[in-house]
Formats: sequence, C-alpha cells, structure tokens
Amino acid sequence: MIDRRQLLRAGLALGAAGTGTAALAACAGTLPPIDTTADDFGAGATGSVTVWCRAATQTAIQAAAESFNALHDDLQVTVLPIPDAQYVTKLATSIRGGSVPDIVDFDLINCPLFSVREAFADITELVEALPFRDSLSAGHMGLASYEDRLYGIPFIGDYSTLFANTDLLARAGLALEEVSGSLESLLEACHALKRELPDVAPWTFPGNASGAMGFTIQPMIWAADTDLIAGELGDQSGNVVGNDVVEAVLEFHRQLWVDELVPQRAFVEDGSQWGHDYRSGEVVFFPGAYGSAVAEAEESFRPSSQNVLLPGPTGGRATFSGGDNMCLLNGAPNPSGAWMFMRHTLELDVQRALPDSGYMPIRSDSADDAFAESYEQAVLPVTHLDEGYVPSTLAYNLLYNQSTSPWLAMIRRAVFDGDVPGAMAEAQSEYDRILTQTQL
Repeated sequence: MIDRRQLLRAGLALGAAGTGTAALAACAGTLPPIDTTADDFGAGATGSVTVWCRAATQTAIQAAAESFNALHDDLQVTVLPIPDAQYVTKLATSIRGGSVPDIVDFDLINCPLFSVREAFADITELVEALPFRDSLSAGHMGLASYEDRLYGIPFIGDYSTLFANTDLLARAGLALEEVSGSLESLLEACHALKRELPDVAPWTFPGNASGAMGFTIQPMIWAADTDLIAGELGDQSGNVVGNDVVEAVLEFHRQLWVDELVPQRAFVEDGSQWGHDYRSGEVVFFPGAYGSAVAEAEESFRPSSQNVLLPGPTGGRATFSGGDNMCLLNGAPNPSGAWMFMRHTLELDVQRALPDSGYMPIRSDSADDAFAESYEQAVLPVTHLDEGYVPSTLAYNLLYNQSTSPWLAMIRRAVFDGDVPGAMAEAQSEYDRILTQTQL
C-alpha cells in the first residue's frame, strides 16, 4: 500500500490537476444542503454510512471504522478507498451526478477546492460545540474553513519537523537545542560536523522531489511569518520576488550544496529513498516526517533520533500540518450517522493509536504521559499544533506537488545552478500565472 509519505517522496500531484479542474467547475451548487442544526442531529442514527478515503490512508480510517462498528449494531460504516490520483475527479463527477458518499476523508489541501463550490455541509455549530474544540490542529482547521464557516474536521496529522541523530551530534560536541534556533546556526553546525565527522553528511534533502521539499522547506519560510502566496482565497498572487525570507531559505540550501554538506545524490533524489540515509546513520540532520524518521526506523535507532520544529532564517518555529480532513457531503444519504462516525474519529483512543500507522493525532491533548512513553518523537508537533500551517489555495497541487511545479523549478535553479535571483523571478511569474488561472 502506498502511504502519504511515499506520495510526498515521489513529488506526485495528489489531486486537482488537468482533468479534475474541468470536473470541479461543473459541480458547484448541485447538491441539496444539509441542515446540521436539528436537535437530534448526530444521535440515534441507523443504517449505513459510506466513507470514501484516500488509498494512501486506508489503514487509519479502516481501524477507526472497525472500532466504531464494534460499538454500533444498528449503524455500520463502510470504507471505500479511492486512488489518490483519481480522487478529485471522481468526487467532482459524483457531485455532478448527484450521487455522493456520506463522508470524504482526503488530503486536507483539497478542501478549499470543494468548499468554495458548496459541496460540503456547514458543520460550524457541531464543531464549535465540541468540548475539545481548542485542541484541534490549527492547520487542519484553517483548510476546513471558508468565509468564517467550518466545512470539515481534522482526522490524521502528518507533521514536518527537523530530526537529528543526537549520537552523531554529541560526537561532534553539539547539542540539538543549542544549534537549531535558526538556519544560520544550523549552517554553522553543519560546517562543524563536516570537520569533526568527515565520514557522515551533515544534512540531507531530496532535491528532485517537489512534494517532499514543499513539506519540509515551506515551514522555514512560515516560521518568519511570511508565505510564497499573498491574498485571500480566490484573489491570490505570488509573494516570491522581494521576499527576503524566501531568498534566505534558498541561499541556505544553496550553501548546503556548494559546501558539500549534503550527499551528492541529493541532486537526483526523487523521494523514493527519502529518509533512508538518515535511518542508516549516514547523515545527521533530516527535515522530514515521523513516519520516515521514526516509524520506519529500526527500534535500536529511535532513541537517538530527536526532533525540533523547523526554524526560520533568524528564528521562529513552524511545522507543515499535513494529513487528512473529513467532510460531510451535502446530499449525503445518512448525514446524521455520518456525523456520529466523524465525531468518533476525534475520540482520544482513536487519535492516540494513529502513530501505529505512521500518522499523528490532530488533538493537542492527545499527548499524555502514556502517549509520550510510546511515541516520544511525536509529542513535539502534537503539543505545538498552534504553530502548524498549510496555505489555503485552489492551486496547491499545481504549485507544489507536481514534478513540473514552479516550486521545484525554483529550488533546483537556485540550489544547483546557483541563480537565486533568476529562480525567484521565474517562480513569481509562474505563481502569478497559475493562481490567476485557477481563480477564473
């Protein structure tokens, strides 16, 4: 089974590209709206609930469905996996045809594509009434929001942090917390590691994997309270040229390459082996995800793998709040039963079991002592969900996930060709073009 990390590694588009865009344009306003404010909504429903999920995250949603079904004899949940590359088009087609599942569980970056087209039920009052509302991932909730209303809930988290082999750091006389406060201090640490430990690479990145680089490099920009996109959803443009933070982040990665602080294979690494060099002890610093840094590592390696939130050029911290959101469809056959299941997925026992499948909770109050003992490296991002972010845009896949994205083109031209100004100018033009086209 392909998981989200593998998709990020390969830099694949996870949705609305090409054929999906045309289908989306025709699906607006075709479903009867659901009133979720009735007093008995979400209680005592019977029958069945159908959930479409990404094939990439089937394990997590299937486990939640099984635990729900065990508690309800008269209401059963059926999970249908959809190949990630087909998800947006298939959902748009089902909406246009007026025959939809009850719930969609999909990559949170695709939420705005359907929220703006009134495909999802407004569940604002249901979410705001949750006693743990304030503990929900800010990044996920941001993409479930549109015009101050809520159209989804978080389900699973996949957060980027900076992992480090602390055994190797200690051999060079360095401590993770002391050297990770900024990109400047990290670059100094990388030079020290090269001097003290010439047989290992100080840093690693997959230089030909667009999605993976977006997952790990963008937070370095967000940590400085800026982004590569400016404006509100539907009226956005690029924010690249003249952005000193973007320039500093590109220069940091260019210097890593020029000073030979990353393996030479970074030039061609398409993400298929993302994290392998870190788990094998060949590199010290690894910006990545819990799954690839910890869950896939040997048990003996895990204690030496510690993490911090990703810093900006001169400080600050941020993480990419990736993962899935769940949304209730307008026109759903069993909307009340659907909310019963959605509410179940937010329960602490469901959330705390997610690291077993390589994902993380989306509730900050999940990280109690027992959770910390079992999933030590998951605690940091889970307890700092307020520092997570994902840009809300209709063009995320086109800008960041595709192998032809302007994001990857900018990185490669800046880092490997050494032309930072030219790379930023080209990216500005392409960001503006793509954003204009997707907002028509």
